[in-house]
Amino acid sequence: MAKIKTSDELIKKSNDCSSCLDAKFKGLKGKRAIVVCGGTGCLSSDSSSILKRFQELIKKNGMEDKVTANIVGCFGFCSQGPFVKIFPEETLYTKVKVADADEIFEKDIMGGEIVDRLLFVDPQTHEKASKQHEINFYKLQKRDVALRGNAEINPEDIEEAIGSGAFLALNKALHMSRQDVITEVLNSGLRGRGGAGFPTGRKWQFAYDVQSDEKYVVCNGDEGDPGAFMDRSIIEGNPINVIEGMMIEGYAIGAQNGYFYIRAEYPVAVDRLKNAIKQCEELGLLGDHILGTDFSFRCHIRLGAGAFVCGEETALLNSIEGQRGMPRPRPPFPAVKGLWDKPSVINNVETLANVPYILREGADAYAKIGTEKSKGTKVFALGGKVNNVGLVEVPMGTTLRQLIYDIGGGIPNGKKFKAIQTGGPSGGCLTEKDLDTPIDYDNLIAAGSMMGSGGAIVMDEDNCMVDVAKFYMTFICDESCGKCSPCRIGTKRCLEILEKITEGKGTMKDLDELKTLANVIKSNSLCGLGQTAPNPILSTMKSFYDEYVAHIVDKKCPAHVCKSLMQYKILPEKCAGCGLCARNCPAGAINKTDKVPAGKPETFPLRVHEIDPDKCVKCGLCQANCKFGAIIKD
Repeated sequence: MAKIKTSDELIKKSNDCSSCLDAKFKGLKGKRAIVVCGGTGCLSSDSSSILKRFQELIKKNGMEDKVTANIVGCFGFCSQGPFVKIFPEETLYTKVKVADADEIFEKDIMGGEIVDRLLFVDPQTHEKASKQHEINFYKLQKRDVALRGNAEINPEDIEEAIGSGAFLALNKALHMSRQDVITEVLNSGLRGRGGAGFPTGRKWQFAYDVQSDEKYVVCNGDEGDPGAFMDRSIIEGNPINVIEGMMIEGYAIGAQNGYFYIRAEYPVAVDRLKNAIKQCEELGLLGDHILGTDFSFRCHIRLGAGAFVCGEETALLNSIEGQRGMPRPRPPFPAVKGLWDKPSVINNVETLANVPYILREGADAYAKIGTEKSKGTKVFALGGKVNNVGLVEVPMGTTLRQLIYDIGGGIPNGKKFKAIQTGGPSGGCLTEKDLDTPIDYDNLIAAGSMMGSGGAIVMDEDNCMVDVAKFYMTFICDESCGKCSPCRIGTKRCLEILEKITEGKGTMKDLDELKTLANVIKSNSLCGLGQTAPNPILSTMKSFYDEYVAHIVDKKCPAHVCKSLMQYKILPEKCAGCGLCARNCPAGAINKTDKVPAGKPETFPLRVHEIDPDKCVKCGLCQANCKFGAIIKD
């Protein structure tokens, strides 16, 4: 590929590549395109083999000049993957297996006939949808800001990114003053998507105002919240968009080097980012005198070892420098004294992915999306007890009810919604009374939670909220860096109290001590992670205090989750005496009694069974194997 040396050459390249994309997506000259989801979730379900099979079929049938097959980024609807989409008709196939590739090729590509059995079927209306926009999961989303290009372009082909408009925002920025670029971001209202929601433009302004011979920009890709996969998916689906955002930021503050900090557990994202950087360098879009200007910029990658605390920006800086990942006292703030003691700006992946949209479309266009104080869109990893699990991008102001029921499809198996945990371990649990709360930074904090990076875990009536608090506190204890006593010691003491309560050994005094200790940790920890660590405890105690009391006073877990407070029982009136439960019990805890099953004569050979609570290990295999619904949790 020839280097792109000027703005005019970039625009010409963009137009040429755009024509190629039009041919691919609009079916010009009779061409058709097959795209296969290449997100981590679908790759784990063998989507790479599906793509390979399509490529073999194209070659076998001599259709290389008529049909293309490529990988694309995440479609978002993870519970329905792997996905295959056919252009120009935009026919969407779900839950595709390798064996289905031949049928799709034969019927659809060669015969023009839709493979009806692979279409999405709405679980409520039972109607089939052949197009993505017809599916409720997508109807309220706006997937063209942070998720721009996902499920459309090949993330491993820079020409497809350029054809979709990549680097046009950078080109525009390079013809503006640095201050004007910062002002544009300020006017857009963009706030940091990493969790705290600090105005992005203000952070850039701080670094711009500091005089220094060297400045740095850093992309925080250390996404460690349980259940979170937003940043990983953005990089996997369109790494060029994030690189462009970093370059615009670098130009704005006067930096020549940018560092991507990504955890090594994200091999697909890392490989695609490395490939994207290499292709940018080959085209001259990274390096010296970019697009014929005085701006020079290079990108570097640093891999994290998976420490949750390295998501905190100063701990992240220490890790890049080769030091132990522990937070630094502030001030000085990184914008003044950051990486290698130079002014540095740290933004997370999603924040940078918003920047090209702002420069390309304008601050006013971006500010029209969202709410008064929270502009733009937000990407969520929607998971837990919800029908439609996946990656979601919605305008700020979308309500939790819309997120859970309209996009998420509601709670499986007719269960009752109980809570949603937003913000990961740093967030809190919101309940049914909060469902109509518009999602933005201030509303979620006012409700007792926070935006966080975008994890959203839905819970139903079968979740024990004391156990949920214990789960998050176990995670926090494991991930605490240990630098400050409130977090290192306080979270451990909180966990011990929660374990005591879930084992039926707690007292009402423990609840007072738990709340006091949580507030001490919140007020005195060194970094933001420690300061928000008690949020799951405080929010569950606020909304589900009765569950804590039940564990202590009644020695019962209302949700039948805490093993020490529940036991399995066989209902004699339902037991058929088949013995299937006993044969599957690993502890030999199920025995025959003298009773015959209800309604059977004494001569009936089978006998009702019972569970010995002293031997039962509470594994649940008996209940899972009982065909008569005779085994319950008590």
